[in-house]
Amino acid sequence: MSLQPEIIQKLTAIVGEAYIFTDIETREHYGHDETEDLVFPPSVVVKPANTQEIAAILKVANDYKIPTTPIGARTGLSGGALSIYEGIGLSTERLNKIIEIDEQNLQVTVETAVINQVLREAVAEKGLFYPVDPSSMGSCWIGGNIAENAGGARALKYGVTKDYVLNLEVVLPNGEIIWTGANTLKNSTGYNLTQLMVGSEGTLGVITKAVLKLLPQNSHNVLMLVPFYKAHEACEAVSAIFRAGITPSALEFMERDAIDWTLRLVEGISVTVKPEHQAHLLIEVDGNYPEVLMQEAEKILAVVEQFEIDEVLFADTEDQKNALWKMRRSVAEAVKSNSVYKEEDTVVPRYMLPELLSGIKRIGAKYGFQSVCYGHAGDGNLHVNIIKGNMTDDNWRTQVPLGIREIFELTVSLKGTLSGEHGIGYVQKNFMDIAFTRTHLELMESIKRVFDPNNVLNPGKIFPDEL
Repeated sequence: MSLQPEIIQKLTAIVGEAYIFTDIETREHYGHDETEDLVFPPSVVVKPANTQEIAAILKVANDYKIPTTPIGARTGLSGGALSIYEGIGLSTERLNKIIEIDEQNLQVTVETAVINQVLREAVAEKGLFYPVDPSSMGSCWIGGNIAENAGGARALKYGVTKDYVLNLEVVLPNGEIIWTGANTLKNSTGYNLTQLMVGSEGTLGVITKAVLKLLPQNSHNVLMLVPFYKAHEACEAVSAIFRAGITPSALEFMERDAIDWTLRLVEGISVTVKPEHQAHLLIEVDGNYPEVLMQEAEKILAVVEQFEIDEVLFADTEDQKNALWKMRRSVAEAVKSNSVYKEEDTVVPRYMLPELLSGIKRIGAKYGFQSVCYGHAGDGNLHVNIIKGNMTDDNWRTQVPLGIREIFELTVSLKGTLSGEHGIGYVQKNFMDIAFTRTHLELMESIKRVFDPNNVLNPGKIFPDEL
């Protein structure tokens, strides 16, 4: 859709000529995220400087019923930032300040374009810890983390984004500005609008500021890489570690191909992967007492030695630890560079991981596609990368969606759900009927209508095309 000149003039009056773009190059740049190869350029890109300018933009959008898509760092994997109905692409990139680190109350107030890792490093300088660490933490923004309820490697011990959000400044679709809660650790006052916004994928409001909870920083950790001869045993070991009374700070699963492709892509990582290794677990424990951590590591070692494993690698230095984490965080990039792919974000109770993994392989064989799996096994969160490889374009278009539906049906049958941390967005919305009844979906759509009766904010996301 092309916007009327008067609308462009109104938007220009709000943000200034330097921060409004209608050229195709800029629109295409802001028309994609990391979801496959999809590109949906908005009609115009606007870059407001603050909450008040966002409010003015949304008031125009609501008055004229213009589809408006909040655009963050564009690191998402579900198409949440794609302007599928064109309209206004609302980039929040200029809202990038850490407003206050409150060391007395262990809180931080930030604007939403602050990079996750920048925040983590800033509070670490004060001896504090923000645990949420998605693989894209070096580029993803806090606002997107909140919109998708991002997790990361350390979520199994410390929780996901929702566990750290105390209060949010939000611009509603009609341009009104609200704070959703209070800067307190407990709040039993009315409906929890803060948590309603977390994970809402930009469909209910535009988050502009966040008050986040912090923790004291731990001083020590132990990191080990465990090679398994059988992938399903690596999955079985995950639940066994927790049943032994240990809660690692991270427990990551990587299939052989995931590590192989990463080692070929990323320089400076030295890990020996034998041909007979099918999978690895990367396991971390952290705390303040080294002797306690070594005891926990020894317990973990006793558990994994009940399975068919090769020699366990203990990271002795910070450089070695950083190299192992770099390998894990580079897996998605390595898969993407190797082939056209689709990534699904399944999650099940952790004891069900072996059954989920074997079912994924069975479904892949049925529909003729290869899959490479990795993820936050301690949470039961398995990222399933479906590889195009030598599949024909026709089979890729017609057979893979059938296979994905079966994978999701299997996941739900195992008491799991469609997404653990990537969200539903555009690419998964037509699978929502697997996880929810019509009643569930109608309740969610009713909430959307209350916040956004004109359906201007991030339309075409989350809800199936047909109910």
